[in-house]
Amino acid sequence: MVHTSQLLIDSAIYVGIVTVLLLGLVLRNPRFMLQDYPPGIRAEVPPKTRAEKRQSALYGLPFLLALLVMPFVFAFRLADRSFSRLFLHAFGVVWAFNLWDWLVLDWLVFCTITPRMFVIPGSEGHPAYKDYAFHFRGFLIGTFFSLVMALLVATVVYFV
Repeated sequence: MVHTSQLLIDSAIYVGIVTVLLLGLVLRNPRFMLQDYPPGIRAEVPPKTRAEKRQSALYGLPFLLALLVMPFVFAFRLADRSFSRLFLHAFGVVWAFNLWDWLVLDWLVFCTITPRMFVIPGSEGHPAYKDYAFHFRGFLIGTFFSLVMALLVATVVYFV
């Protein structure tokens, strides 16, 4: 059985840290996340420059590391290391961010509010900023990613 309090604490920590890193990346330069913007917006603006690609990798590394490493850290801290507990805990933590990303970051902030800091120069007013279906598809992909990540975390931690 998943211990709800530990899952909620770990999920809140994960969502908080990953959100801060993601927002830092977007606030530094929204083009760093161009690959995650709707296709209509990507079609309106030039592709990333070589320098932007390097900077995206450099500034995106902490976000990516947090996204991928923290679920392992949380799983290794669990006292009950049954496979099912590890899987459910890892899934819950990763899926919590997926849910937050979809409903709060994507639908509320990106689509509904659309702050200027998220708008890529040259795409102002583009209707794809209101493409809720694009972000729902991203949520479905994120749910699959959450399952795969949970399986990977549970397998590694269970056998280590």
